[in-house]
Amino acid sequence: MLATTPLDWTWNVLVPIDPSRFYPKFGPIPATVAVREQSGPWDVVGQTRKLILADGGHVIETITDVEKEAFFAYELTDFQKVFKVLVDHARAEWTYTETPDGTLVHWTYTFIPRANRGWAVSLIVRLWWGSYMRNVLPEIIHEAERLAP
Repeated sequence: MLATTPLDWTWNVLVPIDPSRFYPKFGPIPATVAVREQSGPWDVVGQTRKLILADGGHVIETITDVEKEAFFAYELTDFQKVFKVLVDHARAEWTYTETPDGTLVHWTYTFIPRANRGWAVSLIVRLWWGSYMRNVLPEIIHEAERLAP
């Protein structure tokens, strides 16, 4: 998705963004309601934080890769509730590419299911996760554009 803001601006706004402001409930996916226990700046490999979910569960995010103004990735672990039964861990990747019109932002998730749970994870991804990301990403991009000088 294209942000009509320069690469450095888009990176600096989106990488540290608070997911509790942008991740609503969607089908079986609970809303993120708070961020707790962030271990440091959210652009350094090894930093962690806990996302508190509306269903009473949480998930831990750990930054695994950072290439400033190009690529950002984190692993999600310690799923709770229904996702604990289905998902071993997940990986989110954000790619930022400068274009003549702004910054192209690409966001992907990969879920690693628990044994014999791949069919259920695949169903959730097909029915809800793709639509969820397509609804959330424009709101996040809009934030970078809204805050632009």
